[in-house]
Amino acid sequence: MTKGRRKKRSLVPLLIVLLLAVACVGSYIYYSTSIKAVSNESSEVEFIVNTGDTTNDILANLKQEGLIRDVNIAKVYVRFNQLSDFKSGTFTLNQNMDLHTILTTLNSSAAAASDTVSVTVTEGDWAKHIAQKISEVTNVSSDDLLALWNNREWISSLKDTYPFITDEMFQDNVRIYLEGYIAPNTYEFYKDTTAQDVTLKMLDQTKVVYEMNKDAIERSQLSIHQLYTLASIVQYEGGGDETTLRTIAGVFYNRLNQNMLLQSSVTVCYAIDFDRQTDTWQACEVNAEFDSPYNTYLHGGLPPGPIENPGEKVFEAVLNPIPSDYLYFVADTKTGEVFFAKTLEEHNQNVKDHVDLND
Repeated sequence: MTKGRRKKRSLVPLLIVLLLAVACVGSYIYYSTSIKAVSNESSEVEFIVNTGDTTNDILANLKQEGLIRDVNIAKVYVRFNQLSDFKSGTFTLNQNMDLHTILTTLNSSAAAASDTVSVTVTEGDWAKHIAQKISEVTNVSSDDLLALWNNREWISSLKDTYPFITDEMFQDNVRIYLEGYIAPNTYEFYKDTTAQDVTLKMLDQTKVVYEMNKDAIERSQLSIHQLYTLASIVQYEGGGDETTLRTIAGVFYNRLNQNMLLQSSVTVCYAIDFDRQTDTWQACEVNAEFDSPYNTYLHGGLPPGPIENPGEKVFEAVLNPIPSDYLYFVADTKTGEVFFAKTLEEHNQNVKDHVDLND
């Protein structure tokens, strides 16, 4: 009897081993099946990962969209394969993707179609060019932007927020009120946005530059609007290093202080709506008689408003001009180097030596 009992008891461990083996094989089969694609057929699904979504949120949403077979298996897979660095954005997934492909896709910032876009406002851009750039990547049209940038009532309502907005901006002959007041920078906008939100974001950056130079602005002999206008002219005329920009600014101050015409050909460029893509720079030089309040060959002082959007470096140059006796300058048409002169005779010689209208 004792021996019989021993034989029966010896079967129990074996049975347990067999059951464990069956369970392991079953688990492996289930695991292997669960990480496979839910379908052999192609069926694209637009899948959104929101900022702040947890791993549990994402896996639950994948299950709900019919993209994975088992949430718990997916959790294990995420943990053991270190695939928890999920990116926010919109992803194009497919029901024929296996679990690994889906998770690696959601961990890739390159695979995410963001709901934001970047727009770079370059130093010297015109308002109409900025509006066009924005309209190409957002739902806001250039016409809507330009209309807003000429909406006196709306712009005036921003005076308390943006100290650079003054009544002087709203002269009758100004082409676009916010021309010159859009700070060059790279901006992130939502694709689905409004003209107001876009504009306020750019004006925030203009305010940053303004606040950095507030003390110098208050000391300036020019008004705020005049400073932005002069900076736009120096931006268009200039280029080069800080010393060159500050010296050019000094020349214009000298001419203003002596009641001389500025005679800046770049104001003619703006007056005739110069097309930088198709026209040549000579178009500005040979149209000094073009009838426009922006033409500083015909009208004294500064034009009614800025002629493009100046960068921070140029704005600072206008606030810190280098004193000199120079009244003239010209850039070499080949090298871009700027040559300064105190007299018209010297200037004419510089033009003769450095300007080739055929270039």
